[in-house]
Amino acid sequence: MEAKERKRLLILDCNSIIHRAYHALPPLTTANGEVVNAVYGFLLVFFKALNDFSPDYIAAAFDFPAPSFRQKVFKPYKAKRPSAPPELYSQIPKTKEVLCAFKVPVFEKEGFEADDIIGTVARFAQKQQVLPFLETIIVSGDKDMLQLVDKNTKVYLLRKGVKDIIIYEEKQVRQAFGGLEPRQLLDYKALRGDPSDNIPGVTGIGEKTATELLLSCGDVERLYATLEGRDLACADKIKPKTKELLLRYKEQAMISRQLAAITKDIPLDFKLEDCRWGFYSTEEVYKTLKAMEFSSLLARVPEPKQKE
Repeated sequence: MEAKERKRLLILDCNSIIHRAYHALPPLTTANGEVVNAVYGFLLVFFKALNDFSPDYIAAAFDFPAPSFRQKVFKPYKAKRPSAPPELYSQIPKTKEVLCAFKVPVFEKEGFEADDIIGTVARFAQKQQVLPFLETIIVSGDKDMLQLVDKNTKVYLLRKGVKDIIIYEEKQVRQAFGGLEPRQLLDYKALRGDPSDNIPGVTGIGEKTATELLLSCGDVERLYATLEGRDLACADKIKPKTKELLLRYKEQAMISRQLAAITKDIPLDFKLEDCRWGFYSTEEVYKTLKAMEFSSLLARVPEPKQKE
């Protein structure tokens, strides 16, 4: 396929990038004492992604500052996660200011997390494309995004700090998760759980067993169909002790799967054409960056495009 037939959408997992930048960089303050290290780090990632991918469209996703539907499903969801310091939260509006100057649309939705915004934007964008092929690149520091990887979607994952970044395509996901496909990572978390989000999984099932079960049975639905005698295709692959645990903690597995699933169809006013990248005022961008005392980054601002 010729390059001119392909367009590229960059989706920014902003809260994830901001958190990673805040903890990776030393304190950085303006002359009047405002902390701006996370915004600075966010811009480093942003400019690197622009340079690496030359996107045609960009969308920015944020968590809504209120509990999501997942807390209603399972009250302890993320309950063990410590609150971020106020110096981090204060930089979220500043990051939005920068995105506004670059004319990058910001998306957030009450009751949902940035993950759900990203999943929905990626799905809606594929439906709205008019060219034969739209490649989506998700920029994030969160491995949860890997369940969205497919033939048209990649994850540009921050592994450490804001410079150690790796691209995950389907092949890389299989290599990292013992042969599991991206779509199976949801079922993996349903079985294994996720301590960082306080997702319980199935008590007594670890990484190795969860992987083996999914390689044998495909997904959680078929696994339980086998256990309940509705599908015997992989019955001989399940050990008696494992079967006992799976049946005893089935409700935990189902809740965990619901918590881990990225929603891809939330009500969102999204139009791909509104995300066209590059039509901004250099003067406005410079003004915004100078106000945050980021003069060293001015040279990295790309030349804006001209209106067609």
